[in-house]
Amino acid sequence: MAPMHDIDHQIFGSELQYVEIELDPMEAVVAEAGGMMYMEDGIEMETVFGDGASSGGFLDSLVGAGKRLLTGESLFMTVFLNRESRKRKVAFGAPFPGKILPVHLGGIGGELIAQKESFLCAAKGVSVGIAFQKRIGVGLFGGEGFIMQRLQGDGWAFLHAGGTLMQRDLGPGESLRVDTGCIVGFTPTVDYDIKYVGNIKSALFGGEGLFFATLRGPGRVWLQSLPFSRLADRIIAAAPSAGGSSKGEGSVLGGLGRMLDGK
Repeated sequence: MAPMHDIDHQIFGSELQYVEIELDPMEAVVAEAGGMMYMEDGIEMETVFGDGASSGGFLDSLVGAGKRLLTGESLFMTVFLNRESRKRKVAFGAPFPGKILPVHLGGIGGELIAQKESFLCAAKGVSVGIAFQKRIGVGLFGGEGFIMQRLQGDGWAFLHAGGTLMQRDLGPGESLRVDTGCIVGFTPTVDYDIKYVGNIKSALFGGEGLFFATLRGPGRVWLQSLPFSRLADRIIAAAPSAGGSSKGEGSVLGGLGRMLDGK
């Protein structure tokens, strides 16, 4: 594994945040395509195969890219490298309202299991792969929370949580039952499984599913109050063009506006 780049960072904003990363000469950060907000002169962009963490040859890069393909992500990532002899800055914006979570992997044991949609960027050298699950329940009923990413290294990684971010330290044997989409990440000491919750009546009429994720300590977990999938479902349900019905527009003005638009 390549050595970690010891990057400096600062987070700006309240509900729509961005993280500004200051790179020393020849330092670099890796990110998903489309996450960059701005960068100063002297920073070069390069698309790499895999996560750019491997110091080996093409075969190692191919393995890394294969792990990313299994998580449903692109085979490629973008490296932002400071080629100047002075410090330069690059910034990455959050994809929707929420909070950016900086995690120093070296401070939590060198590894983090994260929801695949939550990864924003990381210091070059951090490995981004797939976290394989051994439990059959996770495979059958995990849904959006089934495929988790494994971040390894001793540098900084930045995740994004939708809505409000909650951090909780679980003691040995202590557990939480959560919606799979609300998981942002957890340390590898946390046991993760899918459990049956409730009964048929609550599943049919209560609006909740039969299966939730169970996180059991010891370890640290991070949860988000607004998964993007939940936000997207509400938007689609309220969009007339998608078959939904608009609500809360005001009976007179809303109807008048639709008449003028020919709807």
